[in-house]
Amino acid sequence: MSRVDDVRRKLAEVGAGTLLVTAPANVRYLSGFTSPEDGVVVVTPDRALLLTDGRYTAQTAEESRLEVLISPNWEERLHELVGDTPLAVEAEHLSLQRFRRLTDRLGREPIATDALLAPLRLVKAEEEIALLDEAARITDAALAEVLPKLRPGVREIEIALELDRSMRMAGSDGSGFHIIVASGTRSAMPHGVASDKVIEAGDLVTIDFGAVYGGYHADMTRAIAVGPIAPELRRLFDAVLEAQEAALAAVAPGRTGRELDAIARDLLARHDLAAAFSHSLGHGTGLEIHEGPRLSSRSDDVLEPGMTVTIEPGVYLPGFGGVRIEDLAVVTDDGYRVLSKSPKGFVQV
Repeated sequence: MSRVDDVRRKLAEVGAGTLLVTAPANVRYLSGFTSPEDGVVVVTPDRALLLTDGRYTAQTAEESRLEVLISPNWEERLHELVGDTPLAVEAEHLSLQRFRRLTDRLGREPIATDALLAPLRLVKAEEEIALLDEAARITDAALAEVLPKLRPGVREIEIALELDRSMRMAGSDGSGFHIIVASGTRSAMPHGVASDKVIEAGDLVTIDFGAVYGGYHADMTRAIAVGPIAPELRRLFDAVLEAQEAALAAVAPGRTGRELDAIARDLLARHDLAAAFSHSLGHGTGLEIHEGPRLSSRSDDVLEPGMTVTIEPGVYLPGFGGVRIEDLAVVTDDGYRVLSKSPKGFVQV
């Protein structure tokens, strides 16, 4: 069954005949268009179209797997495409202003749906996993190239820029998110985006980044010691690594996000560090850096073969430091396969 057929099946479930797709990741998923922020997809009972403007005439001719309609204003063309069929929209993406405008144009209120396409993107096809494999390979190669430059006196932002440069030179579309390079006490910030801080001897540096390849996002975190570190930092590192490896080893079809999160959280509790684990265990990746399934204490998402997940426990002690270790893995029929290949054991440079 094609992706468009899957969409029509979902539409039938909500009592709609036509869907307006505005979320960029979903536009790209259905059409293949690599500038999805500047396009929408309309799926009707008998057509599936990508609508964009004249800047993309040549590009869509090369990329789109759907029929293309070039128009300076897609809203003006929507009524003729929709006709009298009930129209569904993506409530999580469409602004209230645009929703009201569409209501005025159509003479009726669209059906607001919640994450209608998200379930379709959970299990990756072989070609999607191949793109994630390459994104992870580029990520690994970038870390290996830049690691020798991690030393006292270098600013965090310099390491981030080198990682970005290395990924782009290796064929990445770019960085999947703001690169985190957090050293010293800044490593207690889970989202410590690279700053002007100078890395010092004795710092444990959190590096969290990922390449994008063909639109698909890798995600990996490593904690690297710059010279000898304090014994308490090493204790944190060893505890997080133990929790990460235990949770990763439990990845398999049928496991829930809640169960996997508990494995890491319970293990950190044995080290009196459960309270310092302030986020969830992981998430899916794909056309977006954060997708389903969710791996958290509140998630009953069930893993299936073909899902891709991150396993990234961390502990953070404000004013002192923190550690996070993360792998990207794909769920297989009998377990998992790790896409992140960079060594994650204790490394001192």
